Amino acid sequence: MSTNVLFDVPGPRARRRSRILSVVALILIAIGLVFLVMTLAAPRETAGGAKIAGMFDPTRWDVITDGRMWRAVLVRGLLLGTLRMAALAAVLAVVIGILFSFARTARSRWIRVPAAVLLEFFRGMPVLLLMLFTLLVFTTGNYVAGVSALAIYNGAIIGEALRSGIASLPRGQRESGLAIGLTPVQTRLIIEFPQAFRQMLPIIIAQLVVLLKDTSLAYIISYPELLQIGLRQLPTTYGNRYFFTFFAIVFAVYLTVNLLLSWLARVIARRTAGGRVRRSRVARQR
Repeated sequence: MSTNVLFDVPGPRARRRSRILSVVALILIAIGLVFLVMTLAAPRETAGGAKIAGMFDPTRWDVITDGRMWRAVLVRGLLLGTLRMAALAAVLAVVIGILFSFARTARSRWIRVPAAVLLEFFRGMPVLLLMLFTLLVFTTGNYVAGVSALAIYNGAIIGEALRSGIASLPRGQRESGLAIGLTPVQTRLIIEFPQAFRQMLPIIIAQLVVLLKDTSLAYIISYPELLQIGLRQLPTTYGNRYFFTFFAIVFAVYLTVNLLLSWLARVIARRTAGGRVRRSRVARQR
């Protein structure tokens, strides 16, 4: 049995203090939620003295029975807008990340140094600024500008993750490949890269979740994604009285999709971690 010298087991007073603080925090959170619900439910008055129903009034939610609204949100906004952009950008980001990882770990300084400069440049540039730059300088459409910006930015981050994965491998992996007659490039492709990619797969999927959320930035360049459809086009069609309703629907759709992807990332992380544990046990037995 191993013990961690940097961690002291809390005593009775520490545990009691922790329970008290937890209860106080839960009470404060509950009070905040009640206050938020009451504020949203309270009727409002316009500047002219007219009364407006609260956000939870049934007259603000009758639109949820309209099939055209759901087709606009789920088909035009989510499927043909957000997921269409995210899918292509994700594939390109992984490809760009692989290229960056190979360039960053190249033996030649003439390849490694420029790749490092480009990677840091794209990692430090905001995605929205990159979208606007692509749209204005290269005069592309809003879809191409959004996909390009998301692919380049997230590709740079994925490339750095893959480079870290390659660097974390034991040196014996590379030396064994060279010993059996493989070239350095073949060793990288056949032995090192597959292990690094499998090891960094949960991080890559987590970054793709961020990519999906960042598609909402295409709202600024007027790309018809979920946020654009839900918070600009639908209120224009049905009226601003439904703005909070559309906000809640868009929020729920985003939350559902991102939670599903996050769950997938956790499942893959557990499976890859379990595979590493089994392989290490087999190696110890040998």
